[in-house]
Amino acid sequence: MTNLSANTESLPDPDAVKIAVLGLGYVGLPLALEFSKVFPTIGFDVHEERVAMLSKNVDLTREVTSEELAAAKGLHFSARLDDISDCNVYIVAVPTPIDINHQPDLLPLLKVSETIGHVLKRGDVVIYESTVYPGATEEDCIPVLEKLSGLTLNRDFYAGYSPERINPGDKSRPLPMILKVTSGSTPQAARFVDDLYKRIISAGTYCASSIKVAEAAKIIENTQRDLNIALINELSIIFSRLGLDTNEVLDAAATKWNFVRYTPGLVGGHCIGVDPYYLMHRATAAGHIPDLIRIGREINNGMARESANRLVRAMTKAGHQILNARVLIQGVTFKENCPDIRNTKVFELATALQEWGMEVDISDSWADPDEVDHEYGIRLIQAPKGTYDALILAVPHSNTISAGSEPLRALLKQGGLLFDLKAAFPKELSDLRL
Repeated sequence: MTNLSANTESLPDPDAVKIAVLGLGYVGLPLALEFSKVFPTIGFDVHEERVAMLSKNVDLTREVTSEELAAAKGLHFSARLDDISDCNVYIVAVPTPIDINHQPDLLPLLKVSETIGHVLKRGDVVIYESTVYPGATEEDCIPVLEKLSGLTLNRDFYAGYSPERINPGDKSRPLPMILKVTSGSTPQAARFVDDLYKRIISAGTYCASSIKVAEAAKIIENTQRDLNIALINELSIIFSRLGLDTNEVLDAAATKWNFVRYTPGLVGGHCIGVDPYYLMHRATAAGHIPDLIRIGREINNGMARESANRLVRAMTKAGHQILNARVLIQGVTFKENCPDIRNTKVFELATALQEWGMEVDISDSWADPDEVDHEYGIRLIQAPKGTYDALILAVPHSNTISAGSEPLRALLKQGGLLFDLKAAFPKELSDLRL
């Protein structure tokens, strides 16, 4: 057993650790489940409906099964502050979104810090997992903890940062199999945090030299992916105008041993489409304009409109009337095999098509229709209405792909176009790909 107590006299006794995980979404719930196998754990969320569903062993994110929840005897759920007041390790896993101006929105992070501040005690440890810019934990969150609790960091309580690496919908990489970066506000706190995570992470841990280093490491993981995808998206735009199929070019280029393959597409979600803005914000505040990162974001943000324009060109070439053309978009979540609709770009695609005067229906077997209606004011169709001039396969959920392209083609009018946006099918089975 890992020794959590070495040189940590004022830190929690390793035999008396009680954990509260605050925020029970795609990150917090799997984390709470794993910790509950080792320590008494409270899963805390301000959304009482979420807590009620989890208490009935139902996870609407589909990240955790009902069987796993039922078997988690050391895990309890609550929306009551009193229920976490006797915990001594608080782990924050709330969203860090951006506002309408693409600026970091730290409100959820600051609110949860206020919540913890009301129950924080001497010797407690607060660990943040939410993705932030370098410095946010110590410069934005810790002052809130100190103000509400009346305690002082590294004298009365300690902090850590261990960035989440959950990949929603990816059942091949569960939390224990993903190497975890850890850090702490003192060397002793860092060892405590690292040892804590070693108890649940079979892939191992990497203890960073500081909280800021751990924050920076996380933010560049997704920024790098964003830039790589932006390059491929721009190449896709170029190749489209040259009459080349981008995926055929990528197939050829990938024969070189050091070529790293990415594919073109819409870039949404709560990570790649958001995190670079946090780094851009911090870089600008430090006096540097991050032009490359900014341009990459602009390219990726423009792919919904580029996709709409590309369909219009293909339909025009095929002799279709654009005004009042009927289009079905299959898939609305930000990625396949996942019900998450945060920051999905499919609605921007639909809006761009509607601006051309097209009639657009959207369907998705994974998304919650009520959530889509609440968040975006759009009703998903439960069944296709007649036939369509074009069908866009925007999100290739496995159940759609396993059925093949024929059920999709059956929804098209004579001569209708199948736009396989992510090249999920072989080229000969579709009429258009990015």
